[in-house]
Formats: sequence, structure tokens, C-alpha cells
Amino acid sequence: MSQSVLYDAPGPRARRRSQIISIVSALLIAAGLAWLIFTLAAPRVTAGGSTQTGLFDPSRWDIFLDLATWRAIWRGVLATLQMAAVAAVLAMIIGVLFSFGRTARSAWVRVPTSVLLEFFRGMPVLLMMLFVLLVFSTGSYWAGVTALAVYNGALIGEILRAGIRSLPRGQAEAGLAIGLTPVATRFRIEFPQAFRQMLPIIIAQMVVLLKDTALAYIVGYSELLRIVVNNLSNFYGNRYFFSLFFVVLLVYLVINLALSWIARFVARRTGSRSVTGIADGGDESKS
Repeated sequence: MSQSVLYDAPGPRARRRSQIISIVSALLIAAGLAWLIFTLAAPRVTAGGSTQTGLFDPSRWDIFLDLATWRAIWRGVLATLQMAAVAAVLAMIIGVLFSFGRTARSAWVRVPTSVLLEFFRGMPVLLMMLFVLLVFSTGSYWAGVTALAVYNGALIGEILRAGIRSLPRGQAEAGLAIGLTPVATRFRIEFPQAFRQMLPIIIAQMVVLLKDTALAYIVGYSELLRIVVNNLSNFYGNRYFFSLFFVVLLVYLVINLALSWIARFVARRTGSRSVTGIADGGDESKS
């Protein structure tokens, strides 16, 4: 029987203690969920003394029988995806530029790029949106797109730089040996491998970008959160606020879980292909 060299296998007392902790934790989580559901479902008294029905009462969900409500939600989803898609494409371009500047041989290129990258990484996305909106008067849409693209582009640049640094030095040396310039070696040999290796992390960063589109609510862009939680709750009344909020939460969860599933799928595919490629290369070398 194999045994890990990093830690000892747990004995009977440790396994029993772990089981007790797991059971107690599960009971505490279940009790917390039950308390939350009971609290939300119970009738509540407002500051004016009137009694309102619980948040799970059918009267709070009848607006979803109206097709106009779902059309408004769909408009919010499209607006969110539109901002996220454009910002993601621009973030990839900015990330590639940052990664090349960050790994440049010349200090005249590498040092200013590093300063800009750290500046953009350290600035909050919302503050960047407000800065672009107030200084350049771009409108709420392009203020959100620009801020998301620059901020996430800086992060993607660091991700790609880490991927390039993780490659064996022989990759770049082989490109230079066959007559390629350093830039051509970076574009044709190093960058495709780094991008493929870091693709799951980049997709995970796209999930963060999609969630950050909700910050455009502050600058006045009519994305999902603003249309549903703000506009529809003002139109139908504040009694539907929780219902609309819950639907927005589910929509974001569905979209983000779908992107996370894509990231895991890509990670499995790229990992299996890399292993296959190494095995094939090893077989060819033996032959």
C-alpha cells in the first residue's frame, strides 16, 4: 500500500474527528439555510406599521407571468454580454501588448511597461470608469468597456508573461537558431504555447470581467442589474425588489457557471493534448 511522503495517513481517531467535524459543519450550514429561508418567507412589519407578505409569497412573483418583464431582462442580458464581449476582445489585445512589453529585452520598453501595468492593476475598475467618463466624455458604454479592457488587459498581460517565462529556454534559442528575429520568435514560437498553457486562467479572468460589468450601473449604463433591479422595481413597485434581485442573481450564476465549465473543459483538453504530445514525441525519439 502506497503512502504519501508529505504527511502521515490519518489514524482512527483523526478519521473519526474529521467525520464529526464534517457532520457538524453540514448541520450548521443546513441550519443557516433553513433560518435564512424561514426569515425571508415570514411576513414582516414595515416602519409605517403595515404588514407585508413574505418574500416567497406568490403575489411577489406574478410579474414574471408578463412577457414584457422577460423582454426587459433579455435586453439587460444582451447589454451585459455586449459590454463584456467587446471589453474581452480589447483586453486580450492589451494583454498581448503588455506581455510583450513586459518581457522585452530593452529596459527602455520593459520599465515603462511595468510602471503602466502596475498602475492599471492598482486602480479600482469603478474609479477608472468614472475617470474615463468624466475626463474623456465617452459615454457610459465606452467608459465601462475602456476600464474593463485596460484593467483586465493588465492582468492578462501578467498571465501571459508568466506563461512565457515558464517555457523552456530552448524554445527561444531554437527560434533564434533557425534565423528568426527575437520578435518573430516570440510571436511564432513562445506566445502560442504560453497562450495555450494559460488559456484556462484567461477564461477564468473573463468570468471576473463579466461580473465587473455590473459596476457600469454606477456610470449610468443600462446593463442587466440596472434594467432589472432599478428600472423594473421602480416600475412595478419596491415589493418586487427581492424577486427581481433573485432573478438577476440566477442569470449571473448561469452565465458565470457556463464560462467556468468552459474553462474546466479547456483545461482538460489542453492538458490531455499536452500529455499526448509529450508521449508522441518520446515515442518518436525512441524510434
